[in-house]
Formats: sequence, C-alpha cells, structure tokens
Amino acid sequence: MSRLFGTDGVRGLANVDLTPELAMAVSASAARVLAEHDRSHRPVAVVGRDPRASGEMLQAAVAAGLASAGADVMQVDVVPTPGVAYLVDNLSADLGVMISASHNPMPDNGIKLFAAHGHKLPDDVEDEIEAGIDAAPQRPTGAGVGRIYTIPDALDRYIAHLLEAAPQRLDGLKVVVDCANGAAWAAAPRAYREAGAEVIAIHALPDGENINDQCGSTHIESLREAVLAEGADMGIAHDGDADRCLAVDAQGNLVDGDQIMAVLALAMKDRGELVENTLVATVMSNLGLHLAMRDAGVTIRTTAVGDRYVLEELRNGGYSLGGEQSGHVLLPSHATTGDGLLTAMGVMARVAATGRPLAELAGVMQRLPQVLVNVKVTDKAAVAKASSVNDAVAAVEAELGETGRVLLRPSGTEQLVRVMVEATSEAAAEAAANRLAGVVSAVS
Repeated sequence: MSRLFGTDGVRGLANVDLTPELAMAVSASAARVLAEHDRSHRPVAVVGRDPRASGEMLQAAVAAGLASAGADVMQVDVVPTPGVAYLVDNLSADLGVMISASHNPMPDNGIKLFAAHGHKLPDDVEDEIEAGIDAAPQRPTGAGVGRIYTIPDALDRYIAHLLEAAPQRLDGLKVVVDCANGAAWAAAPRAYREAGAEVIAIHALPDGENINDQCGSTHIESLREAVLAEGADMGIAHDGDADRCLAVDAQGNLVDGDQIMAVLALAMKDRGELVENTLVATVMSNLGLHLAMRDAGVTIRTTAVGDRYVLEELRNGGYSLGGEQSGHVLLPSHATTGDGLLTAMGVMARVAATGRPLAELAGVMQRLPQVLVNVKVTDKAAVAKASSVNDAVAAVEAELGETGRVLLRPSGTEQLVRVMVEATSEAAAEAAANRLAGVVSAVS
C-alpha cells in the first residue's frame, strides 16, 4: 500500500481522492495522536484554507473531525499556508491544518499538517496518524467534545508579523503582484502597501474556481504584461497557497528562485545575517548560482530535491537561508516554512535599500542553459551501478569542466532516470544530455 502522506501532506482530486470522509478521519486521528503525546491539556488546532471551492467543504469536515476527537478548533478562513504555520505558534496551538493544493488546478485539494510552533510534522507522527485513520475509538461526549471558534484578526496578526520581519520599508517602489486568485489575494497587496510600496494587484478576485487559472507563479505571462504596461519596478508572482514566489524585473524578464536566493544571500551577507556565509540549495539549483556565490564568498550546501531536505540542513547547521529554484525560500529566523510574501518583502527591500533595479541585482547570477531529458528504464538500480553510465558521465564532466554540470537522478515515483546537463550554450547542453540519455537507455 502506498503511503497516504506525500512530501507535502495528503493531496488529490477533491471529493474523489480527497473526500470529506477522509478529511474528517485524518483530522480526528491527528487529534487523537496529539492527545496521546500530551495528556496535559485539550489539543487546540488552527485550520485555514485557500479559496478553491472544495476548501469550504473540506474545512467543515476537518473541523468536525478535530472536534469529534476532543480538540478545540480555531478557524482562520482564507490565509496563505505560511500564515497558518505562523498562527499555530502565535496562538499557542498544538496543530495546524492548511487545506490547499498549492499550484495544482482548482479541482484538486490537499491537507497539510503542522506541529506545534508551526513546524512540519515528522514522518513518524504522520505514520501514527495514518495508522489511526481506520480506528474506532470511544468518542468524547458532553463537555469533552471540541469547540469550534473563528479568529477574526488572523490576517491582521500574520501581516503584522510580515511587517516586523521586513528588513526595511518599501517606499518609492511600484510593484505588480499576481495573487493567483489564491490565498495571497488579500494578504499580499495589503502587506506590501502597508510596507510603503505602490501596489497594482492582478488575479486578486478569487471566485472559488479561478485559482491558478492561467495566472500565478506557473503562468507569469500576464504579470509580465502588467509590469510593462504599468511601468512598474518589478512584479511578484505567488502560487495558490503563497508559500513561494517568483519575480519579473522592470523589463519583464523572469527572476527565478535561484536568482532570488542570490539577491537575498548578498543582502543578508551585507547585513551580517547570513550565518557562516552559507546558502542551502538543492541539487537542481543552476550552476550559475554556485558560480555567483563562489565569487561573492558564499558557500552553498547542497541537498536532495525537496523543501524538507533544505529545512533539515538549515536546522542541522543553524543556517539562515535556503530554498529551491521553484521560488520556495526558507528564512528560519522568521518562518518555519516557505513564505512567498516574506521572500518578496526581502527582495523588494533589497531594491529599496540599494536603489538598484532588480535586473541589476539579479544579474549577479547568470543562468546557464539547462537541459533535462527523462529516460524510461526498467531498472533504476541497474542504471546507477552501470560502469558505462558512470564512464559516460565522467567523460562529459571532463569536457564541460567548471562551466558545466551533470546530474542523473532516478524518479521517486516512476521508472524514469532524469538526465540533467548544464553548459555554456543550449546546444552543448542538449548534445551532452542526449548522449548520456542514449547510454542510460542502452543499460535498461
């Protein structure tokens, strides 16, 4: 049987894969597991959602499940995922539940759980919750049944936190923000305006069905157009639950997660906030980031793909900045999870502090052409052990030298090996990737 919890909670087609019954069972089991871990008080949970239509149904089911197991529920309605994580700590709750499928299409939805203080639940606790879903324990009655409350100032609390964490005010900046018709629709424009920026908000009228629909961080075309039309200094693109962001400069050029990390790393280094002058990134970050950080005296610690691995390395080393090319950035001094609004505030603050345009700041890093080829195989392990593959990789690496990179990564869910090559030109990267793909294919 496959594990119910994926890398980012439980996710699937709402009302088919992720039903109200499953949502209720997961939340009830979570409340029971929390109660077993700490019997000193009645568990308290914060529950939020993004605006997709199925979120209303699932939030009701989650709240009912928690209350049926004896937990009190504080509903915060539509807030970004990092807002729920923050509020768990701010409200001294034991559990956070965010109902969102992030950048997925509207018909999907998901349930993401946070532990006390807003941290991700450990795998073993998720396993306990999953194991208890089919249990039929005695339910509390009378005063033992949980109560459900609404926290009317939840958004105010989260925005106050963002403003306190911002490195400086944003006066003088003109910014377009694409809210993806998602969880950022109210929070992002308001936070940026209160920080001093002139804000033009687009895709900020969610109707339950238009989340991520040709907008947000996966579709930045309309953001580019708006930045150029408005003569803005930059644009910010959030995803559906606002735990990440991408940007465009005043000319409409994409500024991806790697470039955002480069901008933030140098800003934090200048302020003496970059612990051990170290940035944590995944193996998928562009070689251009490595070269730029090396020139700036910043060390990069590399992890496997996934924010949980970045967060683990950040915690282990006590580092202050990490993230992914996708725009999922972690700033542990201010947030326990990726926060797209906090990331955007940091980028805008750097522009305001230096008076330099985003294009110039992001230009410290030059993205090298990156080609990815997916190769279908019958045995991923055989590919990893094959001397022909290892020899071919070594030969390509020798040809590319310090201006190129090779990465072979087996898929975690499919019989695929992903061949990624970076080089100084698109043609060189494509030729090397196809050559290696042929060797991989011949093995299996």
